[in-house]
Amino acid sequence: MRIGTGFDIHPLIKGEKLILGGVEIDCLYGLQGHSDADVLTHALMDAILGALAKGDIGRHFPDSDKKYKDISSLVLLNKVRVMMENAGFKINNIDLTLFAQKPKLSPYYNLIVGSLCSQLGVEKERINLKATTTESLGFLGREEGMAAQAVVLLLSSE
Repeated sequence: MRIGTGFDIHPLIKGEKLILGGVEIDCLYGLQGHSDADVLTHALMDAILGALAKGDIGRHFPDSDKKYKDISSLVLLNKVRVMMENAGFKINNIDLTLFAQKPKLSPYYNLIVGSLCSQLGVEKERINLKATTTESLGFLGREEGMAAQAVVLLLSSE
């Protein structure tokens, strides 16, 4: 067994698309970043890489490399999944938490979980997704950014 955690944070800005778990969310604001800034998928990739003792997404997909500019984070997640499988592991379960004051994300839970399941080749029962606000406290509460946390348990596939 291997356990990994991941955390990511991005600023919210007007005029950008808001992508979470590969799903476009209807919102006036989006996340700013080098790729599609999918904070949820970034945290998940870091958790998987952590469980594999392979560093973080910045080591594998640096924002100084132009080939990752505006890339879908699902493409990168697929690369991480291949690394995991090549290392002889499979996903037992994933627990994800989004931190955002707005928008209301519960209507998108099934779409997001479905998107991640299709990329990782796991059943929906293996991924838990929840969201919370910060009760209007701090930069997240002022709607200046979004954050995500991920925990993953990997099992040997052998």
